[in-house]
Amino acid sequence: MSRRALRRLRGEQRGQEPLEPGGLRLGPEGAGEEPGRGRRGPERGGVSNLYELITNEELEDDLGSKEERAESRLNEQDGPGNNEEAETGEPESDEQRAGEDTQKQDQTVTKLQPVSANKPRKKKKKRKNKRTAAGETPEDDDLEDIDSILEKMEDSSGLSYETKSGVIADSRPLLYVEHRNLNPETELKRYFGARAVLGDQRPRQRQRPYIRSTWLTAPKNTWPRYSKTGIAMRLLETRRGVQHFTFEHHREYQQVQFRFLDAVESLDPNNIVLLLQMNPYHVDSLLQLSEVCRMQEDQEMARDLVERALYSLECAFHPVFSLTSGTCRLDYRRPENRAFYLSLFKHTIFLEKRGCPRTALEFCKLILSLDPENDPLCVLLLIDLLSLRAREYAFLTRMFQEWEGHRNLSQLPNFAFSVPLAYFLLSQQEELSEAELSQARERAAHLLQHALIMFPSVLMPLLDHCSVQPDSRVASHSFFGLQAQISQPPALNQLVSLYVGRTHSLWKDPAIMAWLETNVHEVLQRVDTSEPVVEEFAQKRKVRYQSAPRNISRHVILSELKEATAALPLEVTSQPVMGFDPLPPLDSITSYTRPERMTHPSNESTLSLFFRSLLPNFTLQGEVRQDGAEEAGAGQDLNQGVNRLMAAMRDMLANIQFQDPPRDENPDGDADWD
Repeated sequence: MSRRALRRLRGEQRGQEPLEPGGLRLGPEGAGEEPGRGRRGPERGGVSNLYELITNEELEDDLGSKEERAESRLNEQDGPGNNEEAETGEPESDEQRAGEDTQKQDQTVTKLQPVSANKPRKKKKKRKNKRTAAGETPEDDDLEDIDSILEKMEDSSGLSYETKSGVIADSRPLLYVEHRNLNPETELKRYFGARAVLGDQRPRQRQRPYIRSTWLTAPKNTWPRYSKTGIAMRLLETRRGVQHFTFEHHREYQQVQFRFLDAVESLDPNNIVLLLQMNPYHVDSLLQLSEVCRMQEDQEMARDLVERALYSLECAFHPVFSLTSGTCRLDYRRPENRAFYLSLFKHTIFLEKRGCPRTALEFCKLILSLDPENDPLCVLLLIDLLSLRAREYAFLTRMFQEWEGHRNLSQLPNFAFSVPLAYFLLSQQEELSEAELSQARERAAHLLQHALIMFPSVLMPLLDHCSVQPDSRVASHSFFGLQAQISQPPALNQLVSLYVGRTHSLWKDPAIMAWLETNVHEVLQRVDTSEPVVEEFAQKRKVRYQSAPRNISRHVILSELKEATAALPLEVTSQPVMGFDPLPPLDSITSYTRPERMTHPSNESTLSLFFRSLLPNFTLQGEVRQDGAEEAGAGQDLNQGVNRLMAAMRDMLANIQFQDPPRDENPDGDADWD
């Protein structure tokens, strides 16, 4: 060991005498000492300034550990001689006395330290050790703090948070939307982990030039920089606690909209691309081009365009407009509001295909909350599928219980079959008590039998899609035979095709198929005994489902299912369907109209049409005749038109130039070949 370390252990430094405990004074006596002659470390110059006595606890621990290691090394180097001296009880040496004096001095300095300076450090150290022992990180603690703040906010607003079992509290509205569930990354991180989902995205997001934060979608670095597009939202009125909003198009946006309609009529997608290059956030152009990309099987580009349209619309939200309250309404009859509905619906379909049913369910609830009475896109035909795939069985059963009285959800085939399936899946959960499980099984069997009696045409197509062969009794019975499918109305056939084409994969589970088989045999037994409910449901099928409402046809067009699209009536398929506005309502509320385009007279001659194709600005009459023009000058106008036609012909003939054919300088063909 070096001599310098030995001096530190003895309390000496460069010939300094050991400091006695009695020599520690706080008065003016110690002020006469020379600066820089004190001991290094915690005791350095502590007599001249009271605040210098407040030492760092961690520094003391480090020094103490160093001293202990140095003492152990000294003991090892001293050899057995020192040990014998300790055992025989010989008097201590000067070095040992100096060490004891140093320890006493340390104790004296420690007693003089204020208690308030040490306690927070000790608590902080303990908390850090507890977190490390529990395996938590500061990020988890921050997330817990954020969750606790959100829970307090929800409690203060009268809303309860979602429990671990997924059961939604009764105090929360049915169509309550959570912001965190609108982000698909939240669901993907739950499935695959944050590291697999985010990857190297975090440092890139810090460098992102976009400042505005949105809930519906996150802006991407590949998007053009956002600027005001000319869309705004206005609050129309507030009735019974419900706020009615509408989007508005400013004058500049209206001019872009007119150019977009001209591009659609040209039937050339390149014109829409050119329009988007000048106006990258025009919503209808984004939706129409997304439809073109989908037809070309470019799903990634189609999804990106829909997300950009959502971002453009969300940037125009009114400050009072809320996505989560469920009390904000948008009238679909206004053309300005339809783009928001369609963007949300298309985004929901893409999320479901991406494997995010929980996020898609949240968007579906958002669409339904914008107009729950009319449901212009008929998302009730989709919300049951998303609930089952997201395993939100409690939400589906609660919706059926609350809305069955005034919406007759059991008259829709999708709810008639999905709700008993949700009860059956609830009965398979082990978290519920035995009484609740038995009640769920009974409820599921009862509702499924009613669904099979009401819609017997669902069974055979469902088994066909599941690749299941029915037994001889079911196949030979007329109740579920081919006659049941032929005799049903076209509107019901459309709903059945839509449900079977979407949800047949949910019925392939062996346990579900065995449960279905048991209830099918129970239904056949009830049919054979001629129960009154069988005839009652048959009369309901004949009276109802005569024609499908316009919102159901609109939903089928947007569903992209060939089985359901083939069942559309002729009056729907015969008219052109635009991707940016499929089947607009018949009672639309228009705030501005497209100006009429100049139409050329249909009785033009062939020569006039020929010159118009060469010279688009050519007009036979020179000027457009206004309404109510007198017929007296008709002959004079005709002569002027003929003169103009002749002048245009002379100009064209005068500009025609003929070039001489190139002359051959060597007609004999004696040119040298290289």
